Amino acid sequence: MKFNRGTLGDNQLLELYKSILKPRMIEEKMLVLIRQGKVSKWFSGIGQEAISVGITAALDQDEYILPMHRNLGVFTSRNIPLYRLFSQWQGKANGFTKGRDRSFHFGSQQYKIIGMISHLGPQLGVADGIALANKLSNNGKITAVFTGEGATSEGDFHEALNVASVWDLPVLFVIENNGYGLSTPTNEQYRCENLADKGIGYGMESYIVDGNNVLEVYHLISDLKKSMETHPRPILLEFKTFRMRGHEEASGVKYVPKELLDLWEEKDPVENFKKYLIQLNILTESIDLEITSHFKKEIDESWAIVNSEPDIEAFYSDELDDVYKGYDFELINANSNVSNIRFIDAISSSLKQSMQRHDNLVIMGQDIAEYGGAFKITDGFVPLFGKDRVRNTPICESIIVSAGMGLSINGYKSVVEMQFADFVSTGFNPIVNLLAKSHYRWLEKADVVIRMPCGAGTQAGPFHSQTNEAWFTKTPGLKVVYPAFPYDAKGLLNTAINDPNPVLFFEHKKLYRSIYQDVPDEYYTLPFGKAALVKEGEAVTIISFGAAVHWALETLEKHTDLSVDLIDLRTLQPLDTATIFDSVKKTGKAIIYQEDSLFGSISSDISALIMENCFEYLDAPVVRVASLESPIPFTKALEDQYLPLGRFEKALLDLIAY
Repeated sequence: MKFNRGTLGDNQLLELYKSILKPRMIEEKMLVLIRQGKVSKWFSGIGQEAISVGITAALDQDEYILPMHRNLGVFTSRNIPLYRLFSQWQGKANGFTKGRDRSFHFGSQQYKIIGMISHLGPQLGVADGIALANKLSNNGKITAVFTGEGATSEGDFHEALNVASVWDLPVLFVIENNGYGLSTPTNEQYRCENLADKGIGYGMESYIVDGNNVLEVYHLISDLKKSMETHPRPILLEFKTFRMRGHEEASGVKYVPKELLDLWEEKDPVENFKKYLIQLNILTESIDLEITSHFKKEIDESWAIVNSEPDIEAFYSDELDDVYKGYDFELINANSNVSNIRFIDAISSSLKQSMQRHDNLVIMGQDIAEYGGAFKITDGFVPLFGKDRVRNTPICESIIVSAGMGLSINGYKSVVEMQFADFVSTGFNPIVNLLAKSHYRWLEKADVVIRMPCGAGTQAGPFHSQTNEAWFTKTPGLKVVYPAFPYDAKGLLNTAINDPNPVLFFEHKKLYRSIYQDVPDEYYTLPFGKAALVKEGEAVTIISFGAAVHWALETLEKHTDLSVDLIDLRTLQPLDTATIFDSVKKTGKAIIYQEDSLFGSISSDISALIMENCFEYLDAPVVRVASLESPIPFTKALEDQYLPLGRFEKALLDLIAY
C-alpha cells in the first residue's frame, strides 16, 4: 500500500492516525463485550475505517454526513462523547433516541450527522434534500452520504443519483464496496465491472478509490470539496474495501473464503498507516502506547458511565408526546373581502400566499413549473417565485419525498405534489418509515406536506381514482387532512404548511372545479382536529369527509324533513372525537359515509370509537356506507356501481326507522 502525505504536516498525520485508531479500539472493546453477553448486537466496520475517517476529516464540522452501520469513524471523528454513543447502543437515556432505536439509527443536528433507517435507500434522497437546501442558500457546503454496494440495487439509489445530477446538487455519493451484502457476493449483485461506472448513465463524475488508504481518501475528498464549493455537482465514489467481520456479529464469516480474508487482512487500513508513520519517524512505539492508553482509559471510563446509568423507565405520556413535534397553532383570521372561488382556486391561493409568507418554502412535483401541474394549480408560479422554489421533478416519488425530509433537516419547508394520490405508493416507504418516525426516533421534525389529488367520479380507472387515506391514518406520526369545501381547503393547507410535522393533504379531484364558496382573499388558518357541523338536527348523526359530504347533502335535499347532524371531519388525524361523541349522544344513531372501500378503513375505527364511548346512548347499531371491496373500475356504469351514492339513501332511511 502506497501512502502519499502530500502537504500534510506531522501533526496532521498523527491526528489522522488517532482518528483511525479510535474506532478500531472501540470495536475491539465491543467484540469483547459481545462475547461476554453484555452487548446484544454489533455491526462491525473493522477494515473500513479509512473511508469514514478520511471523508469526515476532509469536511467542515458544519457539513452534513449521512453514515450507515459500519461508519463509527464518522461519529468519533465528529467528537461525539463516547458515553453518549455507548448509551445509544445500550438503549439508555443519554443516547440519542431515548431507547427507541438502536446502533446507528439516529441523527444529531449538533454534530451534523443524519443516521440511516434500515431501508437504506431513503437516506440518499435525504442527502439530495440537504444538498438542495445548501444550494438554495448558496453557502458553498457539500453533503456526503454513505451506502453499501448492496443498496445500489435499490430503486432509491438510481432515483437519488438522477435527481442530484439533474439538479446539480453538491452531494458526494459514497459507495463502500466491501464485497458482500450480508452473505451475497458482488458477482450475484451486479454485472458491471465497477459500480463507479454507473455514474456515466447519469452524466456524473465518478472515481474508484482505495478505501483502505486513509491518505488517498482524505486527499481526494479535500480536492473534490474545494472544487464543488465553486462548481456544485454530484460525484459518485466507489471505495474498494472489505468487511472483515460478519454483516453483524451473529452472522459470522463462514461464507467468505479464507484466502480472501487473508488477502484483505494484509491491507488493514490501521496497521498499514501505523507502519507508514513509524517509517517516517512520526510515530514511535512509546507515542503509540501513550495514544492507545489514552483511548483505552476513555473507552473504559465511558463504558463505566453507561453501566452506572439506570435503565429507561417506560411512561405512556413520554412516548405519546414525542410522536409529533410540538406545534403552537396560530389562528389567523382574515378580515378582507371574500371571493366566490372554486376548490382548486383555494388550493392555489393557499400555496401562493404560503410561498410569499415562507421564503424557505419549496414546492416539488411532476410538471408543476411552467406547465402548472396536471390540474394547473401552480400555473403562473414560476414567474412569481422562480424555478428554484417551484421545481419540476423526475418521475421518482420515493426520492422526492426523502428530499423533502432533507430540506426539513436543513431549515426548509416543502410541499410535494403527487400527480395523483394513487402514485404515492412508489413513495410509501419514506413516508411511513422515515417522515412518520423521525421525531419519535430522534426528535427531528419532518416539515413536509404531501398533496394528494384523489378520488373517483371522473372515470379515470384503477390507477388514478383511489382515495387512499386509510394507508396513512394507521401510521403514528403522520397528520391526515381531507377538506370538502374551498374555505376549509385554503385555511387547512395554510396550517399544514405551518405545521412542522408531516401532513398528507387530500384534495378530491371531482371537487376541484365543481364546488364554489366565498373564501377570504387574505391569508388565514384553521385548526387541525376540529370538525365542522354542516347541518344540525336530532334524528341521526352523519359522519363524513371529502366528496361524500356533498353526496350526503344531495341526499338530504331530497328529504328536507329529516333532522340530522352532518359532521364534516375535515381532518382524519387528529380526529375530532369530541364532536362525534357529543352528536351521537344527542341523536342516538350514527352513520359513517365515505368513498373508500369499507374493510380496514377509517370508518371502522370511528365505528369502534363510538361503540366504546357512546354505547349506552345508542338506539341502533352504527352503520357504515362505503364503496365496493374492489379496485375502482373505469366505465361509468361500473364506477357508479362501485361508489356508495346509490346505497346511502336507503341505509340512512333504514337507520332512522330502526
